[in-house]
Amino acid sequence: MTTAEPAADDLTSLDLYDVAAQSAAAQVIRHYSTSFGLGTRLLPGAMRRHIESVYAMVRVADEIVDTYRGSDAGAQLDTFEAEVHGAMAHGFSTNVVAHAFGTSARAVGIDRELVDPFFASMRMDLDTAEHDDDSLARYIHGSAEVVGEMCLAVFLNTGMGPRPMPDHLRASARRLGAAYQKVNFLRDLGADSAALGRSYFPGVTADSLSEDQLAVLVADCRADLVAARGTLPELPRPARVGVATTVDIYERLLDRIAATPAADLARERIRVPDAAKAVLAVRNLVAPGRSSTEPDGAA
Repeated sequence: MTTAEPAADDLTSLDLYDVAAQSAAAQVIRHYSTSFGLGTRLLPGAMRRHIESVYAMVRVADEIVDTYRGSDAGAQLDTFEAEVHGAMAHGFSTNVVAHAFGTSARAVGIDRELVDPFFASMRMDLDTAEHDDDSLARYIHGSAEVVGEMCLAVFLNTGMGPRPMPDHLRASARRLGAAYQKVNFLRDLGADSAALGRSYFPGVTADSLSEDQLAVLVADCRADLVAARGTLPELPRPARVGVATTVDIYERLLDRIAATPAADLARERIRVPDAAKAVLAVRNLVAPGRSSTEPDGAA
């Protein structure tokens, strides 16, 4: 008795696994982020899938150090990092998020020069509760600036294959990533202190933040956003629409933070209403890269 060969349609291909992994990565951003999720939905298909894969990898690592926080969190992070490295090197991982990221990294040229600093910063969250200027700079570089460069690689290289990125655009991507991170630090000041026992800005705590300190921090974030906005016209138009929308949302968020008394930032999480975000997205579909100057009431 012989066993019949399976029909071609019954075989599971690596392409199918790639699609399944990318679909799993896409679910992560849909559950975790309305701002980046909205910007990502404005991207064309292939570019959107790569950004979803980058976001999912970053989010899983962040969940290990922020949400899980078990005694073996360091080992969990080590395992995940090894899975990501393996997927980047070999094009396969049994971890579907690592697999999706590895597939995207190989396609657009994201290498360990960007990935390794990211995981180094995640490890800092396991054992560093307060930062000085030097440690904060290292943390932001790994947790945000290199992620900005990963996204830039997606925007410039999707469909083109890995290519070197212009230095001035890399610098702009780093500043944009840093701006998003610092705005999030301000928005989550109370939660980071109460739930995680962390204080990212040197000399600043949820209880001690003064109006003068808040003004300085807001100005620093705003300078990064303005600098990053200046290079938006150099991005491919499909990417420009999505990036400009997230920049607009974060500028609006920063305006709301600046208008909130310093003492209140520890007690409430500032956000931009979903309806206002949708208006910003529509405006950028019409005129990508424009500056959002209207007050909240206009949205």
